[in-house]
Amino acid sequence: MYIHEYVEKLKSIALSINNDDVKKIVLDLLENPRLSFASNKPLIQVEVSPAAPRKHHMFTGGLFVHTYSVAKIALTLCNIFEEIYGIPINKDLVIAASILHDIFKYYQYTIDDKEGGYKARDDWYLSHDYAIVAELALRGAKDDLIRVVSEVHGIAPIKTFEGLIVHLADTIDARFGEYIQNNAISLLKELEDYDIKPYAILDEIIKSEGPKVLGFLAKDRDIFIDIVRNKIMKVLE
Repeated sequence: MYIHEYVEKLKSIALSINNDDVKKIVLDLLENPRLSFASNKPLIQVEVSPAAPRKHHMFTGGLFVHTYSVAKIALTLCNIFEEIYGIPINKDLVIAASILHDIFKYYQYTIDDKEGGYKARDDWYLSHDYAIVAELALRGAKDDLIRVVSEVHGIAPIKTFEGLIVHLADTIDARFGEYIQNNAISLLKELEDYDIKPYAILDEIIKSEGPKVLGFLAKDRDIFIDIVRNKIMKVLE
């Protein structure tokens, strides 16, 4: 499945971190993203997790697609702000916070057998933003990294350039991802000839074609509809 490509891309970005302590924490969490203080186990693997069911990047692998996009956007913003405003940015912290800010979301989700895709699980009690802060503290992360990660979701007021940059990158990609995804869902709902579940069909399409298939909406609506119809026919066979 396409998601392995994004896993490797994230590892490659993590390896570019210069600070050895920060790099080790990020790579360790990518390799083994488990909460050391929770007895409840995740119901899905992190690699298949969506970013937010029924919201942005709701498809299989959406979490790592979103995470990679946030990291790329954040690094681009670093370069722009350094060039235009002459502000020194700690890119190690930007990369780390981009990769880690949502990593424990997968604990919150389970498979939605009724509508397709994923949904929030009923027996989970800890939001991912608090979970990552707690886990970083337990793993001995320094205050500067914990601070930036805390700022991304608003647990702590934004006081650092790094926290603001990752927050902006997260917001940009979440809104863009939700926009193109909603366009796809709207098209699927127009296909009244078939008794389909739009979220389930879109998830199957992205699993086989990758997230770039959503780009066909901007390029050629008819091509996207052909891909959808072919996938529907295979599912119905």
